[in-house]
Amino acid sequence: MTLLSLLLAWFPTLILLLTGLSLFWTVYSPSLYGVAAILFCLYGFPLLCHRIHNYFYPLESGISYLVGDTYSPWWGSHQFQRIYIALPVLESLLRLIPGLFSLWLRGWGAKVGKNVYWTPHIEISDRAFLDIGNNVIMGYNVQLYSHIIKPRKDNLMLYLKPIKIGNNVFVGAGSIFAPGSVVEDNTKLNIETRIYPNKNACEVS
Repeated sequence: MTLLSLLLAWFPTLILLLTGLSLFWTVYSPSLYGVAAILFCLYGFPLLCHRIHNYFYPLESGISYLVGDTYSPWWGSHQFQRIYIALPVLESLLRLIPGLFSLWLRGWGAKVGKNVYWTPHIEISDRAFLDIGNNVIMGYNVQLYSHIIKPRKDNLMLYLKPIKIGNNVFVGAGSIFAPGSVVEDNTKLNIETRIYPNKNACEVS
C-alpha cells in the first residue's frame, strides 16, 4: 500500500473522533452549532472529502490492482464510505424522508432519477457507481455491489463498473447486483434475483 492508502485507512477513526468531540461540545454547551457540527461530521465531511478526492483521483471503470506502489482511487473512496457500511443506521435515517436518500446519492456522484423508493434496509458498496432511472422501487435488503475483488497471483484484482437500472423497474427483496449489472426499462425482478457481473437481468430471469 502507498502512504496515502495507509493514511486514509484511518479516516473512519477520524470521523468517530470528530463526532465524539462534537457530541461532547454539544452536551457541555448545548446549542444548534453543536448539533450542526455532529451532522457535518457524520454526513458533510465524508462527502466533501470524497468529492475533493475524486477531483484529484477520479474513479474509473475497469480492472486495477490493490497491491503495489500504485495508489488505488477506489481504496480512498471506500474509506470515505466505510462509516455508512459499518453503521447502516446512518443512511437508514435518510431513507425515512422521501427524496432525501436519492439526493444524498447524487451528492456522491450517482445518477438517480425521480420517484425512486428505497426501503430502510439497502446495502450499497460504491455510491458513485449507480445509474438508476425514474419510478424505481427497491425491495427490502437489496444489495448493490459495483466492485469485486479477486486474488490473482501475488496481488488483488479489483473490477469496478457501474450498475445500471432503467425506468419503471421493480426490484424484489433480497436481490443482489454485481458490477456491470443491467436492468432494462419496465422490468420486474423476482425476490432474491442474482445478477452476475456484466449480465443483463433478462439473462437470469
